[in-house]
Amino acid sequence: QVQLVESGGGLVQAGGSLRLSCAASGRTFSDYNMGWFRQAPGKEREFVVAITWNSGNTDYADSVKGRFDISRDNAKNTVYLQMNSLQPEDTAVYYCAATRQYFRSWRYGGAYDYWGQGTQVTVSL
Repeated sequence: QVQLVESGGGLVQAGGSLRLSCAASGRTFSDYNMGWFRQAPGKEREFVVAITWNSGNTDYADSVKGRFDISRDNAKNTVYLQMNSLQPEDTAVYYCAATRQYFRSWRYGGAYDYWGQGTQVTVSL
């Protein structure tokens, strides 16, 4: 089992930044590739970004490319999502998740074994 706990969400104005964290416990964090997904009200959950266990590769959704940055610190069992130039359409609950799958399977929620509870990000005009 891997337990994931997200933090760092909140309310920010358009153009602002937030940094989300996802702390893992349980099984070896570095065994897993990690992803971030989001779900806006009334919409399906969507892939945001993923990173390999050793930070060697990343994969961004087109909608966030150039604005969001994923990183991880295996010594701290934590994955981060730096979100810049936030827009109202980025408003959603953000979830981190752990998987042993790789590109492109990791773009699908079904590829993930463990999920956090989510953290709300709200971007106002």
